[in-house]
Amino acid sequence: MRHDPDVLVVGGGVAGLFCAYHLARHGGSVTVLERGAIGGAQSCSYGNTGFVGTHGAAPLAGPGLLLEGLRGLLSPASGVAIRPSLRGGLPRWLWQFRRACHSQEAQARLHLLADMKQRSLQMLRELCQPAGLAATLTTPGMVLAFKTPQEFERARRAIPRAVERGVPLRALSPAELRVLEPDAEFDVCGALYNEEGAFLRVPDFVIELGRTVRDAGVEIHPHTEVTGFGVTRSGVNGRAVEQVRTTNGDFRPGEVVIAAGSWSGECARGLGLRLTLQPVKGYSITVKAPRNAPWRPVLLTEGSVAVSPSGDRLRFGGVLEMSGLDRATSPGRADGLRRIVEAYLPGLTSTETLETWTGLRPCTPDNLPFLGRAEPYRNVFVATGHGQMGMGLAPVGGKLIAQLMAGQPPDLDVAPFRLDRFSDRAGGSTS
Repeated sequence: MRHDPDVLVVGGGVAGLFCAYHLARHGGSVTVLERGAIGGAQSCSYGNTGFVGTHGAAPLAGPGLLLEGLRGLLSPASGVAIRPSLRGGLPRWLWQFRRACHSQEAQARLHLLADMKQRSLQMLRELCQPAGLAATLTTPGMVLAFKTPQEFERARRAIPRAVERGVPLRALSPAELRVLEPDAEFDVCGALYNEEGAFLRVPDFVIELGRTVRDAGVEIHPHTEVTGFGVTRSGVNGRAVEQVRTTNGDFRPGEVVIAAGSWSGECARGLGLRLTLQPVKGYSITVKAPRNAPWRPVLLTEGSVAVSPSGDRLRFGGVLEMSGLDRATSPGRADGLRRIVEAYLPGLTSTETLETWTGLRPCTPDNLPFLGRAEPYRNVFVATGHGQMGMGLAPVGGKLIAQLMAGQPPDLDVAPFRLDRFSDRAGGSTS
């Protein structure tokens, strides 16, 4: 067991494992710490729907999310709920979220996210060729279903712009959708089809990715939680972390990457850093797949619910609930998720539930992850805030972190991902 690695990655979810994967390819020793098991139920990478590709996931909703979230507290079945709190930086996060929704850069961020997802999908296709990982990536295309004619028409009008950006979308009438998915019963006004749509079978993919990085020489320490840091201060070179204290001993790394998902903010506070980050609770329900289940992944667009097939199982994922690090399950919200699915796919009403799960997605106000060095530390980097698109953004995010740490020119301009990007707005500094 090596306690003085060149790089210590805090977090063994999909973001941390991709950082470790790319860092190992750059040489040097890499160690990963994970508070539970790799791919365990504590990880957001365990129970999500695994959507990847250019329409693999959608950012958080627009400015209407705030009002809808407050109203959702009055309805246990609502798919959106924001529990007011003065703790954890929620008021500041909501303020920055509102500003980001109305900023001139909003469209540019959507283009950047689409580019990142395209790059990540290509990386996943290359990574998942060997046995083991190959069985975890499925690329059958994706259906985006619309319940209302207004939203379907709005989506149709946006197709040319999407195609110009390299997103291969085409509209389907209900009859054309029946041809594409003959076994499934849809009650929708229309759909879009993206032939590049893909999904990862989770947690299988995360477990296999963990084996892959181990084979590359990375040490992984599951059930190891960070309890504190030892910091040196130098007027010339700035601060540096020289010791990471954990429940399984102390580590003395050359560099540290904080990639702990929704717990990244709490971890960063141990270093006196403040990340504008909020955990957003999501729900998933895994059921025994009936004969009339769709065999492609489906996004129930107005309901913001994802449907992911996986052999003899079918998973529904959705709900946006801001309640801190609380992972408690609300039966009302789970029932609300089911009702949304049944409204679009009425033939799925008598499915047997195998598991109901909640997980916390680390979200930034502008939907872009935090990727970069944490000032004023010279040896601390952060890779978190991937939100609902973690599976589709983590591959390229890990590569950018490895390039920055190696002093190489990054594949993308990293300025949009900087940690202090909210410090010049109302609400103070992030560090």
